[in-house]
Amino acid sequence: MKELEEKLGYHFKNKSYLRTALTHSSYANETKAPGGSNERLEFLGDSILGWVVADYLFKHFPDLPEGDLTKKRAALVCEKACCGFSTQLNVGKYLLLSHGEQNSGGRTRSSILADAFESIIAAIYLDGGLEEARKFILRFVLPLMQSAKPRAFKDYKTMLQEIIQQNPEERLEYVLTGESGPDHDKHFTVEVHLNSNVIGKGGGRSKKEAEQQAAREALELMGY
Repeated sequence: MKELEEKLGYHFKNKSYLRTALTHSSYANETKAPGGSNERLEFLGDSILGWVVADYLFKHFPDLPEGDLTKKRAALVCEKACCGFSTQLNVGKYLLLSHGEQNSGGRTRSSILADAFESIIAAIYLDGGLEEARKFILRFVLPLMQSAKPRAFKDYKTMLQEIIQQNPEERLEYVLTGESGPDHDKHFTVEVHLNSNVIGKGGGRSKKEAEQQAAREALELMGY
Protein backbone atom coordinates (compact mmCIF):
# COMPACT_ATOMS: atom_id res chain seq x y z
CA MET A 1 0.00 0.00 0.00
CA LYS A 2 2.86 2.40 0.81
CA GLU A 3 4.36 1.77 -2.62
CA LEU A 4 1.12 2.78 -4.32
CA GLU A 5 0.75 5.84 -2.07
CA GLU A 6 4.18 6.99 -3.24
CA LYS A 7 3.04 6.68 -6.84
CA LEU A 8 -0.20 8.50 -6.08
CA GLY A 9 1.67 11.32 -4.37
CA TYR A 10 -0.81 11.14 -1.52
CA HIS A 11 -0.64 9.38 1.86
CA PHE A 12 -3.94 8.37 3.38
CA LYS A 13 -4.87 9.11 6.96
CA ASN A 14 -7.56 6.42 6.69
CA LYS A 15 -6.05 3.53 4.72
CA SER A 16 -9.42 1.81 4.40
CA TYR A 17 -10.46 4.33 1.75
CA LEU A 18 -7.63 3.23 -0.51
CA ARG A 19 -8.24 -0.45 0.15
CA THR A 20 -11.90 -0.08 -0.78
CA ALA A 21 -10.94 1.84 -3.93
CA LEU A 22 -8.86 -1.15 -5.02
CA THR A 23 -11.52 -3.75 -4.20
CA HIS A 24 -13.31 -5.05 -7.27
CA SER A 25 -16.85 -6.34 -6.85
CA SER A 26 -15.72 -9.88 -7.75
CA TYR A 27 -13.33 -9.91 -4.77
CA ALA A 28 -15.88 -8.33 -2.44
CA ASN A 29 -18.43 -10.99 -3.39
CA GLU A 30 -15.94 -13.84 -3.13
CA THR A 31 -14.53 -12.85 0.29
CA LYS A 32 -17.49 -10.95 1.76
CA ALA A 33 -15.14 -8.00 2.25
CA PRO A 34 -16.43 -5.84 5.12
CA GLY A 35 -15.74 -2.61 3.28
CA GLY A 36 -17.57 -3.74 0.15
CA SER A 37 -16.41 -3.04 -3.40
CA ASN A 38 -15.29 0.18 -5.07
CA GLU A 39 -18.55 0.66 -6.99
CA ARG A 40 -19.89 3.47 -4.77
CA LEU A 41 -16.51 5.20 -4.80
CA GLU A 42 -16.41 4.92 -8.59
CA PHE A 43 -19.76 6.70 -8.77
CA LEU A 44 -18.48 9.57 -6.63
CA GLY A 45 -15.09 9.74 -8.33
CA ASP A 46 -16.66 9.94 -11.77
CA SER A 47 -18.59 13.04 -10.70
CA ILE A 48 -15.57 14.68 -9.07
CA LEU A 49 -13.40 14.02 -12.13
CA GLY A 50 -16.02 15.53 -14.44
CA TRP A 51 -16.44 18.60 -12.25
CA VAL A 52 -12.71 19.27 -11.81
CA VAL A 53 -12.06 18.97 -15.54
CA ALA A 54 -15.09 21.11 -16.44
CA ASP A 55 -14.04 23.78 -13.91
CA TYR A 56 -10.50 23.88 -15.29
CA LEU A 57 -11.62 24.07 -18.91
CA PHE A 58 -14.17 26.79 -18.16
CA LYS A 59 -11.57 28.97 -16.41
CA HIS A 60 -8.64 28.39 -18.76
CA PHE A 61 -10.40 28.36 -22.14
CA PRO A 62 -12.69 31.42 -21.94
CA ASP A 63 -13.08 31.66 -25.71
CA LEU A 64 -14.18 28.08 -26.34
CA PRO A 65 -17.89 27.58 -27.06
CA GLU A 66 -19.95 25.08 -25.07
CA GLY A 67 -19.74 22.37 -27.72
CA ASP A 68 -15.93 22.41 -27.83
CA LEU A 69 -15.72 22.43 -24.03
CA THR A 70 -17.98 19.39 -23.94
CA LYS A 71 -15.82 17.52 -26.45
CA LYS A 72 -12.62 18.33 -24.56
CA ARG A 73 -14.09 17.25 -21.25
CA ALA A 74 -15.44 14.02 -22.74
CA ALA A 75 -12.01 13.15 -24.16
CA LEU A 76 -10.32 13.73 -20.80
CA VAL A 77 -12.72 11.77 -18.60
CA CYS A 78 -13.60 8.85 -20.89
CA GLU A 79 -12.83 5.22 -20.07
CA LYS A 80 -9.81 5.15 -22.38
CA ALA A 81 -8.25 8.18 -20.68
CA CYS A 82 -8.90 6.88 -17.15
CA CYS A 83 -7.50 3.48 -18.07
CA GLY A 84 -4.37 5.22 -19.33
CA PHE A 85 -4.00 7.12 -16.06
CA SER A 86 -4.35 3.86 -14.09
CA THR A 87 -1.76 2.21 -16.31
CA GLN A 88 0.71 5.01 -15.58
CA LEU A 89 0.29 4.23 -11.87
CA ASN A 90 0.39 0.45 -12.44
CA VAL A 91 -2.86 0.24 -10.47
CA GLY A 92 -3.57 -3.22 -11.85
CA LYS A 93 -0.80 -4.63 -9.68
CA TYR A 94 -2.61 -3.57 -6.50
CA LEU A 95 -6.20 -4.47 -7.36
CA LEU A 96 -8.07 -6.94 -5.18
CA LEU A 97 -9.73 -9.34 -7.61
CA SER A 98 -11.43 -12.70 -7.39
CA HIS A 99 -9.50 -15.74 -8.66
CA GLY A 100 -11.71 -15.86 -11.74
CA GLU A 101 -11.14 -12.19 -12.53
CA GLN A 102 -7.38 -12.52 -12.10
CA ASN A 103 -7.25 -15.57 -14.37
CA SER A 104 -9.25 -13.82 -17.10
CA GLY A 105 -6.95 -10.78 -17.31
CA GLY A 106 -8.81 -8.43 -14.99
CA ARG A 107 -5.64 -6.58 -14.00
CA THR A 108 -5.34 -5.16 -17.51
CA ARG A 109 -9.04 -4.82 -18.39
CA SER A 110 -9.83 -1.27 -19.48
CA SER A 111 -13.15 -0.90 -17.66
CA ILE A 112 -11.73 -2.21 -14.35
CA LEU A 113 -8.69 0.06 -14.50
CA ALA A 114 -10.80 3.09 -15.42
CA ASP A 115 -13.23 2.44 -12.56
CA ALA A 116 -10.32 2.00 -10.14
CA PHE A 117 -8.87 5.37 -11.12
CA GLU A 118 -12.20 7.08 -10.46
CA SER A 119 -12.48 5.20 -7.15
CA ILE A 120 -9.03 6.43 -6.09
CA ILE A 121 -10.14 9.99 -6.84
CA ALA A 122 -13.11 9.53 -4.49
CA ALA A 123 -10.90 7.95 -1.83
CA ILE A 124 -8.53 10.93 -1.91
CA TYR A 125 -11.48 13.33 -1.79
CA LEU A 126 -13.01 11.61 1.26
CA ASP A 127 -9.68 11.39 3.05
CA GLY A 128 -8.15 14.76 2.17
CA GLY A 129 -10.78 17.00 0.61
CA LEU A 130 -11.48 18.50 -2.79
CA GLU A 131 -8.17 20.32 -3.25
CA GLU A 132 -6.15 17.13 -2.80
CA ALA A 133 -8.43 15.38 -5.29
CA ARG A 134 -8.06 18.29 -7.72
CA LYS A 135 -4.25 18.20 -7.52
CA PHE A 136 -4.27 14.47 -8.17
CA ILE A 137 -6.61 14.75 -11.16
CA LEU A 138 -4.81 17.64 -12.83
CA ARG A 139 -1.48 15.86 -12.49
CA PHE A 140 -2.77 13.38 -15.08
CA VAL A 141 -5.23 15.45 -17.07
CA LEU A 142 -3.01 18.44 -17.86
CA PRO A 143 -0.34 16.52 -19.84
CA LEU A 144 -3.08 14.83 -21.85
CA MET A 145 -4.86 18.13 -22.40
CA GLN A 146 -1.66 19.75 -23.70
CA SER A 147 -0.97 16.94 -26.16
CA ALA A 148 -2.78 16.03 -29.34
CA LYS A 149 -4.19 12.87 -27.80
CA PRO A 150 -7.62 14.17 -26.80
CA ARG A 151 -8.46 14.68 -30.46
CA ALA A 152 -7.86 10.97 -31.03
CA PHE A 153 -10.75 9.99 -28.79
CA LYS A 154 -14.12 9.76 -30.47
CA ASP A 155 -17.00 10.46 -28.14
CA TYR A 156 -19.96 9.18 -30.12
CA LYS A 157 -22.46 10.06 -27.39
CA THR A 158 -21.49 13.73 -27.49
CA MET A 159 -21.52 13.78 -31.28
CA LEU A 160 -25.01 12.28 -31.33
CA GLN A 161 -26.25 14.63 -28.61
CA GLU A 162 -25.05 17.68 -30.52
CA ILE A 163 -26.90 16.57 -33.65
CA ILE A 164 -30.14 15.86 -31.78
CA GLN A 165 -29.94 19.15 -29.86
CA GLN A 166 -30.54 20.97 -33.11
CA ASN A 167 -34.19 19.94 -32.64
CA PRO A 168 -35.04 20.91 -29.04
CA GLU A 169 -38.23 18.84 -28.96
CA GLU A 170 -36.31 15.60 -29.52
CA ARG A 171 -35.21 13.49 -26.53
CA LEU A 172 -32.39 10.93 -26.34
CA GLU A 173 -32.35 8.13 -23.80
CA TYR A 174 -29.96 5.21 -23.23
CA VAL A 175 -31.69 2.05 -22.03
CA LEU A 176 -29.87 -0.96 -20.57
CA THR A 177 -31.48 -3.98 -22.24
CA GLY A 178 -29.19 -6.81 -21.21
CA GLU A 179 -26.53 -7.85 -18.72
CA SER A 180 -24.89 -11.25 -18.87
CA GLY A 181 -21.85 -13.20 -17.76
CA PRO A 182 -20.06 -13.67 -14.44
CA ASP A 183 -18.65 -10.73 -12.48
CA HIS A 184 -15.22 -11.15 -14.05
CA ASP A 185 -16.54 -11.12 -17.61
CA LYS A 186 -19.71 -9.01 -17.77
CA HIS A 187 -21.31 -7.98 -21.05
CA PHE A 188 -23.84 -5.17 -21.31
CA THR A 189 -26.23 -4.31 -24.14
CA VAL A 190 -27.77 -0.88 -24.53
CA GLU A 191 -30.30 0.74 -26.87
CA VAL A 192 -30.36 4.44 -27.63
CA HIS A 193 -33.89 5.79 -28.07
CA LEU A 194 -34.88 8.92 -29.93
CA ASN A 195 -38.20 9.71 -28.32
CA SER A 196 -39.74 6.21 -28.37
CA ASN A 197 -37.82 4.86 -31.36
CA VAL A 198 -34.72 2.66 -31.16
CA ILE A 199 -32.03 4.26 -33.34
CA GLY A 200 -28.99 2.26 -32.24
CA LYS A 201 -27.83 -0.76 -30.26
CA GLY A 202 -24.47 -1.52 -28.76
CA GLY A 203 -22.61 -3.88 -26.48
CA GLY A 204 -19.50 -3.85 -24.34
CA ARG A 205 -17.82 -4.87 -21.12
CA SER A 206 -19.07 -1.75 -19.37
CA LYS A 207 -22.27 0.27 -19.61
CA LYS A 208 -20.27 3.26 -20.83
CA GLU A 209 -18.72 1.25 -23.65
CA ALA A 210 -22.11 -0.18 -24.64
CA GLU A 211 -23.64 3.32 -24.74
CA GLN A 212 -20.78 4.57 -26.94
CA GLN A 213 -21.31 1.69 -29.36
CA ALA A 214 -25.06 2.32 -29.47
CA ALA A 215 -24.42 5.99 -30.27
CA ARG A 216 -21.89 4.98 -32.93
CA GLU A 217 -24.46 2.75 -34.65
CA ALA A 218 -27.05 5.53 -34.50
CA LEU A 219 -24.63 7.96 -36.16
CA GLU A 220 -23.83 5.44 -38.90
CA LEU A 221 -27.53 4.89 -39.59
CA MET A 222 -27.97 8.67 -39.79
CA GLY A 223 -25.16 8.91 -42.34
CA TYR A 224 -22.48 10.46 -40.14
